[in-house]
Amino acid sequence: MNLCIARFVRPTVSALCAASLAAIAGCGGSVCIGFDGCTGAVVVQNLALAGTAATGKALASANLNVACAQGSGATLTDGGGRYSLAFNATPPCVMTVTSGGTTLHSLAFAGGTFNTTPETELMLVYLAAQLGTSVSSLIANFASNAQFQQALANQSNVLNAQSAVVANLQQHYAVTLAAPAFLTTPFTVGQAGVDSDLDALAKAGAIDANGMPDSAAVALMAQAGAAHPLAKASAPLPGDM
Repeated sequence: MNLCIARFVRPTVSALCAASLAAIAGCGGSVCIGFDGCTGAVVVQNLALAGTAATGKALASANLNVACAQGSGATLTDGGGRYSLAFNATPPCVMTVTSGGTTLHSLAFAGGTFNTTPETELMLVYLAAQLGTSVSSLIANFASNAQFQQALANQSNVLNAQSAVVANLQQHYAVTLAAPAFLTTPFTVGQAGVDSDLDALAKAGAIDANGMPDSAAVALMAQAGAAHPLAKASAPLPGDM
């Protein structure tokens, strides 16, 4: 919801309006005050995310932390590595799943299903390299870096990176992936699809014994991403204006 206030307002009415605007903003609404119309207002929405965290084995009772362009959330995975949460946030979001010595990352450019696996970690490696940085730097600076947010908000960027990861894995490790849309395809550990692809990648050496991408696979995606840099976006995200 956008509210515009006329230029000339009596002091008493102005005070009442200010209190109303504060209440609206506190409830997750967006507020714009201007003379020439409302533009660039940040809309914080109720964002629902779900997915599965797995390495070929479920990451059960793992910590999931989600940091978005606006807002954040956290939850635990269930015994099958599945997670779901709803919170007030504006995507894109970066996700971190931690279980023992295994830490994997993923992203969400909207609400819906977004998995966290060694494949999504490699996709983040590719995207980070396209942006001239590392996964750790991308995660650490995501909340304050408009370029990172713009890049991950662009669905085409993300899906192109996913396709590049699939192509490089299939070529380098001589595997055929049954679920190339690994980021958003719902799956159950132990069944054919994303999980069987993770098993195949582990057998081929792309995933190590800890469920992390092998260093050679990380280097492969970093090199591939750096060879296809993303152009810097010229327009700011809504709310940065």
